[in-house]
This record gives sequence, structure tokens and C-alpha cells, in this order.
Amino acid sequence: MSLLPTATIATIGNHAGETVTLAGWVYHKTEKGKLIFIQLRDGTGTIQCVVFKKNVDEAVFAAAQTLTQESSCRITGSVRADERAPGGYEIDVNGLEQVGASSDYPISPKEHGTEFLMEHRHLWIRSARQHALLRIRAEVIAAAQEWLNEQGFIRFDTPLLTATAAEGTTNLFATEYFDLGQAYLAQTGQLYVEAGMMSFGKVYCFGPTFRAEKSKTRRHLTEFWMIEPEVAFATHADNLVLQEQFVSAIVQRVLERRGNDLHTLERDIAALERVKAPFPRISYDEAIELINARYTEVEGCTPIQWGDDFGAPHETLIVQQFDRPVFVERFPSAIKAFYMEPDPERPEVALCADLLAPEGYGEIIGGSQRIYDAVLLEQRIQEHGLNVDDYRWYLDLRRYGTVPHSGFGMGIERAVAWISGTRHIRETIGFPRMLYRIYP
Repeated sequence: MSLLPTATIATIGNHAGETVTLAGWVYHKTEKGKLIFIQLRDGTGTIQCVVFKKNVDEAVFAAAQTLTQESSCRITGSVRADERAPGGYEIDVNGLEQVGASSDYPISPKEHGTEFLMEHRHLWIRSARQHALLRIRAEVIAAAQEWLNEQGFIRFDTPLLTATAAEGTTNLFATEYFDLGQAYLAQTGQLYVEAGMMSFGKVYCFGPTFRAEKSKTRRHLTEFWMIEPEVAFATHADNLVLQEQFVSAIVQRVLERRGNDLHTLERDIAALERVKAPFPRISYDEAIELINARYTEVEGCTPIQWGDDFGAPHETLIVQQFDRPVFVERFPSAIKAFYMEPDPERPEVALCADLLAPEGYGEIIGGSQRIYDAVLLEQRIQEHGLNVDDYRWYLDLRRYGTVPHSGFGMGIERAVAWISGTRHIRETIGFPRMLYRIYP
């Protein structure tokens, strides 16, 4: 006998008037005399199942009475259309089987503190809000990969253990690698994905990345997922067009397919509907002028000098001037990674850009044209205090058929936080890793 259900809640409208079996968990239960109302969730949605004492065997009614929050069960009944019901359908129950009991479930409808919920993250992800966030995350990931695949990109997986740093040596997680010395958890797959780009032309990698920054802000995780496209023969200008098309496509797909989840999160979808290419662009110089002229408009924002990087209040002030994501381009080379191509007309700035999300969510993409001259790249490696021998293979990419090329990285969690409207990045991944959180 199969344990599989005959229907899912998401497709229940296809079974109106039929008898089906659903399998899931009790989200909520209410008893009113001879009626028991069970809110059943099965991962695809939630539906009300009505147990009427006169319509079922005594054993079925007794089994319904014993169900507790998060008990797992199989429910059989007829599908009835009801405009008053969430989703438009209910189940009139005629059979019920408890599969797994749940006793004293720790997360109740009452308010719980963040620390308690994080300690019970393995259970918290069952709640409606967390469920909606993680479904949006899954949609963002699927949309990103499928869009790139449709544009002719090849997924090119890169190592998680590396011998060298890609973006500075001060924020690495190190581990002993047998007899070969220290290895590091990857900060990015970019250097390796450039090798794939020289083979396939258009590639991307997707996977977890690690930053050992001692940051406690709502924007930072120590382990996060990043998708990183790289394109041969692409300029900085080409890169910006690719990014705005990419982000626009992802947001519009979430609007199309995850409307119910956005509604659960009470997200203002009007703000998302405006996210369509082209995006506005300002230079780093223009951003400095803007900040210094209007810094009093944002709490915590301070004047800034040329050569300084932006903090969260500075980014918030910038995006307040626009109704969609905005590119800030041509940052000083000194505050950016060693591999970024200098502007030939102004070498003190790099051909790079950060894409800032609206509503104070900060940078969701960082990208640049890459240095493709071997001599200049070696010089930059030395200027950053890195060992040239560690980057011999990376320099080889410039020695054997080098081409201008560009790419970017989008952090999945920051993008999900912005699209979903949640205020803290810790809710955008199943099990967040933060400065003071590694359990569960």
C-alpha cells in the first residue's frame, strides 16, 4: 500500500467534488462540540479540514480529538468549494490516521523572543512567515539559474576549499589541509569561474561562500550563497546591462509565481513592480556629493571623504533618491579588489559598480570589468601584499589568449531580504550562520 497522498493542497482545485487523501501536519486545530476544524499544511499550502461527528466513525472523531499542533496525519475526505475558505476549498473529512504524535510543541501562537526562535530554528521554519520567506528564496534561486541558462550560460562549479584569498586575507576561515598547510573556505568562486569563462565564454557558479568578518548587522552572515556570472568579451557597460536584466527578471518572476507568499509577508508589491530595467546610475563622485549635501536626512549618516567606503546609512540615503535599484559605479581602486580593471581615462577609479536595493537593503550585487593584462594584474597583486606565486594559474589566464571580461556576484540572502521585505537577513536561509550563532 502506498503512503503517498492522492492530492496536494496546492492542486486541490483540480479535485473539486472528488474524494482525496492529503498527508501533512496539523498547523492549528479548533473544537466546537461535534465539529473539529483542522488546519492542515502539507508544504504546498494550508487547507481547513472539517470533521463532523455525525459523518464519521467514532474512531475517526476520537483520532481527530487527539491531534495536537504539528502532529502528522493522513486525512481522507471530499473536496468542497467554499468562497469563505482561504484558497476557496475545504475538506469534509471521512477518514483520518495519525502518523506521528507531537507533544508540547514549543512554538505556540504567543510571542516568542528572537533568541528562542533562533534556538528552535529547525521548528520555526514550519511557521507561515518563515515558510513564505523560504519559498521566495527557492524561487529566486530557480529564477536566477534558469534565466542565466536561457541566456546561454553554463554552470561551472568552483572549489569551496582554496589555497589563496580572493578578496583580502583578513576575513578567511582557515583549516589544515593534510600535509599541504592551510586551506581556506572560499570567499567567492570568481577567480575560478574566470577560468571557466575562458573555456565556455559565458559561465556562472552558484554555492555557499564564507566571510569571517566579525559583523553583527542585520545585513551580514558568515555563510551565505552567491551566484556569480562571468562573460568573455564583455565591458563594464555590458556588465551593468546584464545585471539590470537579471535582477528585473528575477523580481518579476517572484511577483508572478509567489504572490501568495508576498501577501503572507504583507509586502508592498508596488515597490517591486517598479523594478524594471533600465536602472539609474550615479558615479562614486556623485554619491559623495549627495551624501555630504544631505547626510542629516538619515539617522547615523555622516559626512564622507573621497576614498572612503560607504556604510549602511550612506547607502540608505543614496537609494532614497530613486524608486528602483541604483548602480553606484567607478569606486576608488584602492578600496576595491585587486582584479578590477582601472578606468583607462582615470586610473584611480575602477570599472566597477555596486547595485544598491531600494528601501535601505543595501548592496545586493558587486561587479566589475576584470584586469586582463598580465603585467598590470601582477602589479596589483603585489600592491595588495599578496604572494604572486599563489596566483600563477590566475595569471596564466592572461598569458594564454586573454580577453576583456566582466562579471558580478549576487548574494542570495540579501536579494531575498529585499524582495520579501524582511528586515533581517537571518530569516532568508534555513539555518543562518552568524557571529554568535552556529546552533542548530
